Amino acid sequence: MEEVIIVPIVIGTLFLGLPWLILHYITKWKQAKTLTGEDEQLLDELYDTARRLENRLHTVERIISADHPDFRPAVRSDEDLAQLENNMSRRN
Repeated sequence: MEEVIIVPIVIGTLFLGLPWLILHYITKWKQAKTLTGEDEQLLDELYDTARRLENRLHTVERIISADHPDFRPAVRSDEDLAQLENNMSRRN
């Protein structure tokens, strides 16, 4: 009598439960790989913040180099900064 109950449970588990479980987690993994709209917005905000901080750093470096002739900016020349400022003004 117990064998009659166990056989449908095992067959149901193998042919219904296991494939459902596998497909469920495959779907979850695929969803986790994509960026949500909220993630994209956060990345845009972080990018804008990083660019503004970089502009501030270069402005400080230019001010220091104007006050101290021996100081040299670490990353960019004045021409690069002017081009960056032009790009920023066109964007706004």
